[in-house]
Amino acid sequence: MPDTRRTSGVRQRGALDPRGGSRASDSQPFPVSAAWRPGDPVGRRQFVEVGAVELEAGGVLPDVTLAYETWGTLNERRDNAVLVLHALTGDSHVTGPAEEGHLSAGWWQDMVGPGAPIDTDRYFVVAPNVFGGCQGSTGPASPAPDGAPWGGRFPMLTVRDQVAAEIELTRALGLDGWHLVVGASMGGLRALEWAVLGPEAGIAVECLTVIAATAQSTGDQIAWAHPQLTAIRSDPRFRDGDYYDAAPGDGPHVGLGIARQIAHTTYRSAVELDARFGRIPQGGEDPMRGGRFAVQSYLDHHAAKLARRFDANSYVVLTESMLTHDLGRDRGGAVTALRAVTARTLVVAVDTDRLFLPDESVRIAEHVPRAEPATMLRSDFGHDGFLVEFGQLGPVVGDFLSRARPRST
Repeated sequence: MPDTRRTSGVRQRGALDPRGGSRASDSQPFPVSAAWRPGDPVGRRQFVEVGAVELEAGGVLPDVTLAYETWGTLNERRDNAVLVLHALTGDSHVTGPAEEGHLSAGWWQDMVGPGAPIDTDRYFVVAPNVFGGCQGSTGPASPAPDGAPWGGRFPMLTVRDQVAAEIELTRALGLDGWHLVVGASMGGLRALEWAVLGPEAGIAVECLTVIAATAQSTGDQIAWAHPQLTAIRSDPRFRDGDYYDAAPGDGPHVGLGIARQIAHTTYRSAVELDARFGRIPQGGEDPMRGGRFAVQSYLDHHAAKLARRFDANSYVVLTESMLTHDLGRDRGGAVTALRAVTARTLVVAVDTDRLFLPDESVRIAEHVPRAEPATMLRSDFGHDGFLVEFGQLGPVVGDFLSRARPRST
C-alpha cells in the first residue's frame, strides 16, 4: 500500500489513498467498480444476446451478452467487415469522444475513422467488448441467474471462449466472414485464435493483423502477471471478488492500482522511463524525506486512472485468460496451429517491447503460410508503441489493407 504519511511537510500526492482519494485535490472516493451495469447510460453501445457459452475449462455460462460498437456501412456484398479487438483494459469504444456512457475517449482514434488507415468510409468496423470484460459484455459484474452479480463465482475463461462468443456475435450480425480481423496485445491473442477457430466454425477470415502478441504465453509473461493477480487478491477490500455492494472508497482500488503499476512498467521501455524521468524528484517532493521520484508519481497516476475506469474482477479474469493462451493447445502445438492459418497475415512487433518480445512476433510470421515478414516498429515506448506510434503503424496497416481490398470497395 503506498505510503501517504507526511514527512518534513511532504505529502505523497497522487498515491492510492486507501480511504478513497487519489490526490490531495481529489476528494471523490474511488468507485467500488467502474464496470458498466444495466441501467447505466448506454452511450454508443449495442448489445447482442449470444446465449449459453460452453467453456473450455468445463461448464456452461448461460445468457451471455456482448456489447459492441460499429462504424461505417456494410456493403451489398457483405465483404467489407473489419473486426477490431481491444487489449486488456480497452473496450468497444475504439474511436469517439469521452461522453455519457464512455469514461474515456477512443483508444485507437488515429487508426479507425473516415480516411484513417482502417477507413470507415470503406469498411464496416465492429468492435466488441470482450467476454469477461466490464464495459457491457457479460463479466463478473453482470447479474447471475439469481440476480446478484457473478463476482467471485464468475468462471475461468480462455481466449478460445472469448472468440467462441464473438463468433456468435458475428452470426447475429448476419456475417459469414471478416475481411480483416485485427488486434494488438490481448486483442492480438484473440485475433490469432480467430484465424483458426473462425474458419472451423464456418466464419471466414480473409486477412489477419496481429500486433505485439504471441502464439502462446511464456513463463516470463506469466511471471509478470502473478504479482498483479496477487496484489488484487491480497487487497482486503477485494473480498474474494464479492465487493459490488460495498460503499464508494471501500472497493479493491489499492490492489487494482498496484496491479496496474506493475503492468505499466512492462508496457513502457527502460529507455523511455530513464530518458523521461531518470532520478528526477516529483515537483517539490524530496525522496530522502518521504517524497517520490517523478517516475513513481507517473505510476501512481496510472494506477488511480485505471481504478476509476475499470473493474478488479475483470482484470483478474482477463489476465488469467491471457496466461492460459496457447494457440497450439489440443492442435498439435503452436507451430502446427500457426501453419493451419489460411488468412493473408500482417504481423507487427515493437522493437523495445518487453512484454511480448519481438521474437515472438517473428515466430508467428515465420510459420503462418501467407504471412508477410514481421514488420518492426522502432520506438522508445515499448509495448505501448501500438497505441503511440501511429506515424509508423498507420501506413503499415493502411498499405496492407489497400493490397487486400475487397473487390466491391
